Amino acid sequence: MRTISDLRSVYPVNQDAEGIIPKIRNFALDMDGTVYLDETWIDGALEFLARIEQTGRKYCFMTNNSSKNAQVYVEKLHRMGLDIDPEKQLITSGHATVAYLKEHFPGKKVYLFGNQVLLDEFEQRGIQLEEDHPDVVVSAFDTSFDYPKLRKFCDFIRDGLPYIGTHPDYNCPTKTGFMPDIGSLHAYIQASTGRMPDKIVGKPNKEIIDYTLNVLGGEPGNTAVVGDRLYTDVKSGVFNGLYGIFVLSGEAQLVDLPTSDVQPHLIFDSVKDIIPLL
Repeated sequence: MRTISDLRSVYPVNQDAEGIIPKIRNFALDMDGTVYLDETWIDGALEFLARIEQTGRKYCFMTNNSSKNAQVYVEKLHRMGLDIDPEKQLITSGHATVAYLKEHFPGKKVYLFGNQVLLDEFEQRGIQLEEDHPDVVVSAFDTSFDYPKLRKFCDFIRDGLPYIGTHPDYNCPTKTGFMPDIGSLHAYIQASTGRMPDKIVGKPNKEIIDYTLNVLGGEPGNTAVVGDRLYTDVKSGVFNGLYGIFVLSGEAQLVDLPTSDVQPHLIFDSVKDIIPLL
């Protein structure tokens, strides 16, 4: 078994031998596990954000976590000492899912398996929600559901309704470890209904990347996705023609790279270690 020292000799960490960072003008940043854990900034994250702006670059937060709406994130960041423009610097899988529904299911009634704050945001963004006779169902990261709600959702899925997922993450990192995320719920529902979502919108899929590039005004060749998960964050960059930057401050670690089909362009211990290269 390879040691961490062996892996760091194979996978260069905190290095940019090919001069990728100077090409990047836009950073799409994951949140949980990348810039903070719960409500604690990862060391150097605020300095990293400041440096991006000091060098004339742009950043936005791009999170798969659909348990919250944009306002919840804005208020959380404000409590943590950072004020952002939610229209230009915050993208959630919920936002991208609303855009996907409007394009592919215009005017259709939606049953949303999600927290109340997300239901409110969907309605504010023009989605018609329906509890009893929907045309399409959407699964989000619902941290408040009870068994009757889960059973109802499974009944709709068994009825064959179009089934959309906001994102695929199995776990959400916290200061004390991990909590089950929507991917775990998808597996549970599949065991009961035999179905996985027909479409998942969030990272690493093209839909959220296209939405993000549009918000940033960026191009794939000058934009990087930075995150702590290989199968969502880094993959969304690498597999969609953007740069994928892997940070070791959250879920995945170097030991995951040898067996992964996702190989990042750059690896850093944390976003703090990117600062000297900006």
